[in-house]
Amino acid sequence: MIEVKNLTKKFGKTEVLSDVSLTLNEGGVMGLVGVNGAGKSTLLRVISGVYTPDGGCVTVDGEPRDPDKNGNKIFFLPDDPYYDYSTNAMKLFDLYKVFYPRIDREAYVKAVSDAGLDPKKPLRACSKGMRRQLFALLALQVRPKYLLLDEAFDGLDVRARAQFVRGLGELADREGTAVLVASHSLRELSDFCDSYVLIDGGRIVSEGALDEQLEKLCRFSLAYDHEIGRALFAGLPVVHFAQEGRFVRLLLKGNADDMEKLLEKTLPAVMERREVRFEDLFIGETEGGGIEP
Repeated sequence: MIEVKNLTKKFGKTEVLSDVSLTLNEGGVMGLVGVNGAGKSTLLRVISGVYTPDGGCVTVDGEPRDPDKNGNKIFFLPDDPYYDYSTNAMKLFDLYKVFYPRIDREAYVKAVSDAGLDPKKPLRACSKGMRRQLFALLALQVRPKYLLLDEAFDGLDVRARAQFVRGLGELADREGTAVLVASHSLRELSDFCDSYVLIDGGRIVSEGALDEQLEKLCRFSLAYDHEIGRALFAGLPVVHFAQEGRFVRLLLKGNADDMEKLLEKTLPAVMERREVRFEDLFIGETEGGGIEP
């Protein structure tokens, strides 16, 4: 288990993380979300040991985070992983084998081959998507106890994304790997994350089991045969409101059946209940002032 307790990180006079606390349990997949500049990448770098916190602490299996003592338990894949001019897939393997002795050469070579990648081709000559795919394969073959991913899907094509998501699920189920993944792709996160942490302005504003939080919201599309405005929905627990002419999209807090009965009183010509998505939860927390009832 990784525990982050009251973490603070500053760059100069700017406080990027403020009193951040979270727990990453083995076998769990946690999504880390937030707007650009919210502090997601900084948090991952502090946990991985790239940055030193200015306050609070990080513990790994009950011990203080120390790259020399527990560094090989954590694999961090940043959004811009380092490689030099001559690096290819096999040189990359040799480099990481030093730090992660569990990585299996035969399995890695097979994974690279199955992905249609040339193990001898320099990374500098590969596309962004091919480089990202190679690092993703490396992360899976390391089989770390804790896997930290920053924008892991950026640049991957549809097939490579599906394979990576499947690989992450297998790692969590088979190896008990705990995964913490930061991504702007909320739809993909909702497919395989069982929990989430939402950071806004360097602070955690929401966290928990994803399914439980989504159940606190409901979403409707409505159409009217007369002129309308937002005042029509005054008194309702509206989290997000969007209107185009006589068409309205609403995100509300509360039970969907109860909200539907209240919306019927506005006399819509058409009303349709829609599925609540991770994007809606994100909107609710960053624009609607929180989801807690």
